[in-house]
Amino acid sequence: MEFDKIVELVKVVSDSKLTEFEIEDDGFRISMGKNIADQNVVVKEMAMMPASPASTMTTQEQSSSDDHFVPEENLLKSPLVGTFYAASAPGEPPLVKVGDTVSKGQVIGIVEAMKLMNEIESEKDGVVKAILVKNEEVVEYDQPLFVIE
Repeated sequence: MEFDKIVELVKVVSDSKLTEFEIEDDGFRISMGKNIADQNVVVKEMAMMPASPASTMTTQEQSSSDDHFVPEENLLKSPLVGTFYAASAPGEPPLVKVGDTVSKGQVIGIVEAMKLMNEIESEKDGVVKAILVKNEEVVEYDQPLFVIE
């Protein structure tokens, strides 16, 4: 691959929202990624612990609620690009639900990447306040998946 093409490729990837990129051409391989650190994230408020009828809101009702700031330390983000699965197998119940208490190291989701199932573990003890992705949704690297307080 010619140097000019490599420079152009780096510029295109840098200007895009891609966080990872890999290309192989005639035995020459390039792998690039972006580290997007220290971002503040605003998410829609999700249903809280199931203590009242309001906590059983549908997705449509949740999306119409007010935006709230979520501290970075309460977000559990995807470690890779792939497909998110809420359960360990099709037809099984979700690993966690909003309101569940979780322990550090507990598997709370799965991201499939390149036909490998990668378990997503809670990074701290706490309560699942929100699940920010749907089952079988494609997720990006560093995309928030859960709010755990």
